[in-house]
Amino acid sequence: MAGAPGPAEWARYWQCAELPDLDLLRARYIRHTFPRHSHEGYVFGTITQGVEEVGLPGGTVHAGPGTVVMINPEVPHTARAGVPEGWVYATLYPSAQVINDIAAEATTLRGTVGFTETGVADAYAARLIGEVHRAAEEGNALAADSVLRVMVTRLLTRYGSALPARTARAAGARDAARARAVLESRMTEPPTLEALATELGTSPFALLRAFKKQYGMPPHTWLTDARVRRARRMLDAGTAPAVAAAEVGFTDQPHLNRHFTRIVGVPPGAYQRERARTYKTGPDLPG
Repeated sequence: MAGAPGPAEWARYWQCAELPDLDLLRARYIRHTFPRHSHEGYVFGTITQGVEEVGLPGGTVHAGPGTVVMINPEVPHTARAGVPEGWVYATLYPSAQVINDIAAEATTLRGTVGFTETGVADAYAARLIGEVHRAAEEGNALAADSVLRVMVTRLLTRYGSALPARTARAAGARDAARARAVLESRMTEPPTLEALATELGTSPFALLRAFKKQYGMPPHTWLTDARVRRARRMLDAGTAPAVAAAEVGFTDQPHLNRHFTRIVGVPPGAYQRERARTYKTGPDLPG
């Protein structure tokens, strides 16, 4: 006799129209795994059920209920379920400008700010993240913005610091930066690793090591992440997914769908529909 079916995965990734510099994700993931990727802005997530395993350069964070996960911009990371039943969470993705503006207004931190801890047990901050989501779902941008600022100020005060400026002084770092610029400019027809190394006057293995050290992932992984980022901007502007796929260098729309879903957490069609709709009433979400 077959057992009862387990819980289904679901996800919603959206924006509140009045807060364009804040993305929100609510989801239950069980089998889904996020490959190594990074974000241009910050990540603040809290788990309400289950356990999420977040793989970071400094090790793995096992985040359960009440844990707040904080990830600084451009920090490569992975994510997957830490228990068979997966995890349910609410995540906020504010832009770097939002966080630095709050820091300048409400703290003594200056410059580009970041967080010295990745996973902390902070029940109050976790509750505030949930309140931002609830306010955004209800269309209450004033409350969402207000609670977001309280939450960010608390986390900056407790766990924040000014990030040191990154300088590309070493030859390897300079080669990595040049390689990144080449890949950005030739996203639809990128060179092979050997051709790229030859163009930059270095060896393939030296370039591979330098790129991974500088950006936390090899060039081909970074390129996939960069293609998805560019596709997101095109979808935001109303470009059809099939057109975006071709413009960023994916072979076809299914190729975009696969990588976009793995990195963003929802398919590009669902992402674009949420971006396009005008918020009127709170959605009916599972869970």
